[in-house]
Amino acid sequence: MTLTPLPDVLPEGVTGPHATHAQDGARVLEYHLANGLRVLLVERHLDPVVAVMTWYPVGARNETEREAGVSHFLEHMMFKGSERFGKGQVDLVTTTLGGGNNAFTSADHTAYWFEFASDRWEKALEIEADRMRGLLLDAKEFEAEKAVVLEELAMGEDDPWRNLTQEVGHHLFPRHPYRRPVIGYADTLRVLKVEEMRDYYRRFYHPGNATLVVCGDFDVTEALALVAKLFGSIPRGVEYALADCPRPAVAEPKGERRLALTWDDPASRLCIAWPTSVVGSDDDHVLDVVSILLTGGRLSRLYRKLVLGSAIATSISAHNDTRRETGSFWLFAELAQGRDGADLVRAIDAELARLAKEPVPAPELARAKKTILAGEAYDRETVSDFAEEIGEFATDLAWKDAFTTDARIRKVTAHDVRECVARLLVAKRRVLGWSLPEKAAKRAASSTEKPAERSRAAARSKPAARKKAGTRARAGGKR
Repeated sequence: MTLTPLPDVLPEGVTGPHATHAQDGARVLEYHLANGLRVLLVERHLDPVVAVMTWYPVGARNETEREAGVSHFLEHMMFKGSERFGKGQVDLVTTTLGGGNNAFTSADHTAYWFEFASDRWEKALEIEADRMRGLLLDAKEFEAEKAVVLEELAMGEDDPWRNLTQEVGHHLFPRHPYRRPVIGYADTLRVLKVEEMRDYYRRFYHPGNATLVVCGDFDVTEALALVAKLFGSIPRGVEYALADCPRPAVAEPKGERRLALTWDDPASRLCIAWPTSVVGSDDDHVLDVVSILLTGGRLSRLYRKLVLGSAIATSISAHNDTRRETGSFWLFAELAQGRDGADLVRAIDAELARLAKEPVPAPELARAKKTILAGEAYDRETVSDFAEEIGEFATDLAWKDAFTTDARIRKVTAHDVRECVARLLVAKRRVLGWSLPEKAAKRAASSTEKPAERSRAAARSKPAARKKAGTRARAGGKR
């Protein structure tokens, strides 16, 4: 596959390439603009398509208590008018050109995505440059979109899984912003002022705090010249450390915490969560393997034992959710009608104890790794997915780490699994929550579990991958 030649002379104000990497027919080049914008050109000529993503390392963790939900709300407002593209124009232009756009907010970052045919992709750069510093944030549009966000939040209030995971999250990170749902709270959003959002936008949305990813079928010289032309004159903005809010470190748990919610529903739902390690750590990759060993398909340990075997649960799943400042490991199960929840917890504990003591047989470990590696390969098939992977690694860690993930998964050993489970996934470190029918909740209240008040604000359904948190589909979007 032929790659385009690098420019003989760089545009004014552009330096680089500061780092390069070539693999499997793709080449990544990192350039910097004088205003601090980091540009990652990911050249891959498999299809006549180009994806453009703009990443800001700001999300729910960067919000004060009063600002809770502003990152996600601002994501909505980025489509409500800028100096060159009025209300609705971003979606209209995208659709007219046969492209797609999207955006998502997580606890750690916010990202904006476009995909166009390679003969018209430059329009994405025009839009992103204009709204990076030219967002209007009109007061009337702000209030109108606030109603949309509040409705989005209200729609989740009747989801028992969302309420349960939010309540567990509050107990898991009692002082850190990770305890808050990305969408925020109704009480906070109702009183949020447009001036506060404008201040937040000025603090965080500027070239010195952004990574631009261009991925697909394009010419490097032409792309770099256009990026310099459109973004080069935008001011750098406030340094990230000065713009960010202070927040406490995540404390080590001091014993198991239990809670129970009541719900007008016959199902009993169990959610267990443990604090773990930061994204990119050795534990991160081991816990990915552990999640597959426990619930990754019909041959996994907990599914085979609790759903297919004893039938004490109708469903069970696990998720490793690592983030920039800490991580968490989640287990979700739905209790079969007429069965005892205490028996379900004991069965889960027994399997975790087994993982902590007995080496995982080589074929089982190999199967879990193969499952993960297959998923990684699938996630790199399209230019949009590849751009997202590069951008997320660049924002959270270093973009070159995207090319070492497979090797790190392959290196996970049976000893790593035993040690990690024994150290992190123990009862004294966890939060265990139930969402119960009213009669069952009364029984729980009379025993050792303390019922928690039903949460009024929506969080997420069973936590999805970090990069999908808060995703909101846009015109022509794929998500």
